[in-house]
Amino acid sequence: MIGLGRFNFFGAVASEMRDAAKKCEDLGANSVDINMGCPVRKVCKVGGGSAMMTELTKTAELVRGMVGAVQIPVTAKMRLGWDEKNLTAPNLAKALEEAGVAGIFVHGRTRQQGFSGKVSLEGIAAVVASVRIPVIGNGDVTTPEGAKRMMIETGCRGVSVGRGAFYNPWIFRATAHYLETGELMAEPDFEERVKVMSRHLERNIDFFGEERGCVLFRKVIPWYARRFGPSSEFKKAAVRISNRADYEKALGDYREWRKQFLDEKGELLVKFAPSRLEAVFAGDAPVERSEIPVPQGPVENW
Repeated sequence: MIGLGRFNFFGAVASEMRDAAKKCEDLGANSVDINMGCPVRKVCKVGGGSAMMTELTKTAELVRGMVGAVQIPVTAKMRLGWDEKNLTAPNLAKALEEAGVAGIFVHGRTRQQGFSGKVSLEGIAAVVASVRIPVIGNGDVTTPEGAKRMMIETGCRGVSVGRGAFYNPWIFRATAHYLETGELMAEPDFEERVKVMSRHLERNIDFFGEERGCVLFRKVIPWYARRFGPSSEFKKAAVRISNRADYEKALGDYREWRKQFLDEKGELLVKFAPSRLEAVFAGDAPVERSEIPVPQGPVENW
């Protein structure tokens, strides 16, 4: 059977989670990951996601049952705690280590923060110091330098990238290169970004079909366009695409419109170039960062 990689799921009923882990193993999963970090209300109100960080004994017992039911590694993804007054991640990590998990992924915010504020490297470091198993840091890693800094300042074994890859899917290649050589790769040029964006659309279509694949891709185009320089016209057209022809026309029209911002060599004029990507963590001076859309308003309403 071909391995299906790593499954991540949430829940709070021990028997269901144990059976789900066994089912994933039977299907060929290489590992299973328990979601203890999701802050969304519908997940937390059933005892899953971040709510698992408020009941350490119950959570550890649930995990122990999952570990005992499978031969593949079981890992957990968590946050620092429910809120600033309840930073339970170090104690939960200890309990999970004793229950047999193979590793911990920790997002450096609390559930109350949602995706607001900044990631606490100190909080991640506290989790690293509490266990012997590998800890993987997560949160606001948008550049290779940010990944290296998180590893150095927290002692985590590695980093995982989420929203940062939405508009910069090259971050994985660039980070691996930077960690191995200490050299930063040049950012992809416009043509490479368009090539990857178009390939992404084709894979969307392969999976969902042409119309649905294109409609769903409407929200993806702005992620790529953030690094195109001026792109307002392309974004306007993007929300109307329903097939490949619409996409090709929107892209062709955009190429023509974009020429006004280029020099004689066809390069984007410096004054129109997007600002350099920077990773920003708690304690840093205020720096504007590109945002990926996330739920708005109080986290209780998500």
